[in-house]
Amino acid sequence: MKLNYLFPNRYKKIGLIILIPSLIFGLITVIYDLEPEILDLNVPAIFVNDIIGEQELVGLTDNNILNEICGALLIISLILVAFSKEKQEDELIAKIRLESLVWATYLNYGILLFAMLFVYELSFLWVMIFNMFTILLFFIIRFNWQVIKLNKSLSYEE
Repeated sequence: MKLNYLFPNRYKKIGLIILIPSLIFGLITVIYDLEPEILDLNVPAIFVNDIIGEQELVGLTDNNILNEICGALLIISLILVAFSKEKQEDELIAKIRLESLVWATYLNYGILLFAMLFVYELSFLWVMIFNMFTILLFFIIRFNWQVIKLNKSLSYEE
């Protein structure tokens, strides 16, 4: 089966090489609130709203870009891991991939709905930040778990 929307299998390894350090470094950055001065830059922004009261639709703003670097690396690596072909990509793997994506979407939005009803203020912002990454994480976990279960059942049949 030819799937044009998936990356080649070798991209999964590249994604894992980027994922593991970016996940660890991203968590350390959030937990210890790291903001090295070398990454304080004047960057282009949309919807600039300074504390002093100056508001612009498009402009420049001072920002420490460490969070953006960690987030971008995490998203890119998660996409590479999640949407790279398996070594043996067939219709059953495609079915497991689709079911896992639907399952991850339901779970992700279930958590979001729960947070909208019961989590407020700055805590809700943290839930939203982590919620950006969880759909891909849930998909990767469920998909790989299902593929492992499939491989075990096939090995029992032999």
